[in-house]
Amino acid sequence: MTVRLRAHHLLCLLTYVGKGYSPAFTANYDKVVERLAGGEDVQIVSGPDDICAPLLDEKEPHCLGESAAGRDQLAARDVGELLGRPIAAGVRFSFETARLAAMRQAFSAGRTRQACQGCEWSDLCSVVAAAGYSGTRL
Repeated sequence: MTVRLRAHHLLCLLTYVGKGYSPAFTANYDKVVERLAGGEDVQIVSGPDDICAPLLDEKEPHCLGESAAGRDQLAARDVGELLGRPIAAGVRFSFETARLAAMRQAFSAGRTRQACQGCEWSDLCSVVAAAGYSGTRL
């Protein structure tokens, strides 16, 4: 199987420590991380992905908003530059150990954080990165 991810979730996964919008969201996120840790590939999608699924039944899911789409564009650009390959809908890859380490190093250095501006989770992600990604689930 393949995990469907929108581009900005490539960044969110780097600092995920089990906190989220709701218990259902967090339980689903944990399952997605388990799949990735088990070696499943990632396929980039445009719009809501496997992480967003529990939020889509809300009256006005933020996953469908312009801010999420804007974060996707910025993350795709920055992660693509880092990895030396385009990050766009349909692209597939895996979270190999070296790739994950490079992504975390760039995140800590601020090279891939433009998509995080204005995000309500940004402060938590900064704390997690500053602590050397201790307690992350991926």
